[in-house]
Amino acid sequence: MRLQTDRLVLRPAGWEDLDAMHAILADERATAYWSTPPHSDLEETKEWLGRMIAIPPGEGEDFIVEREGRLIGKAGLYSFPEVGFIFHPDSWGMGYAAEALIAVLRRAFDVHRLPRVEADVDPRNERSLRLLAQLGFFEVQRMERTWFVGGEWTDSVYLHLLPSFLDRATTRAA
Repeated sequence: MRLQTDRLVLRPAGWEDLDAMHAILADERATAYWSTPPHSDLEETKEWLGRMIAIPPGEGEDFIVEREGRLIGKAGLYSFPEVGFIFHPDSWGMGYAAEALIAVLRRAFDVHRLPRVEADVDPRNERSLRLLAQLGFFEVQRMERTWFVGGEWTDSVYLHLLPSFLDRATTRAA
């Protein structure tokens, strides 16, 4: 399954994506608020990519995001109904994450008929929180010490998105 937006192609992951995903997952800026520390070797990324490739249909749907044939990130629902995304810092601030997420979220609601989509965000990740709020996500809970990443406990902000909230958010943004 491929999704096309005005500027992006979202497609299933393949082994040919290993080096480009490693460049993202090894980047300290990209993984500053990720669920794991930066990947220290290619084998770690290979295991991660293998899990992404092996998501069973009906349990999740994750996409590689390309701009002009170049891999710039990933966005999807690795496990229904939880959304996740990560982009190379060179692509930040250009609206690509929002564009990719709108395509993913529309598919989640229109094709998979999910009643809601959820997100778990480190409260220090202001950029992601702002993006998700712009897309219509709303906060439902905060919890302390939910992830142990790189020897440090981090907290979580849990967010939900309902289909009608996405529709209102994207209508306002147009």
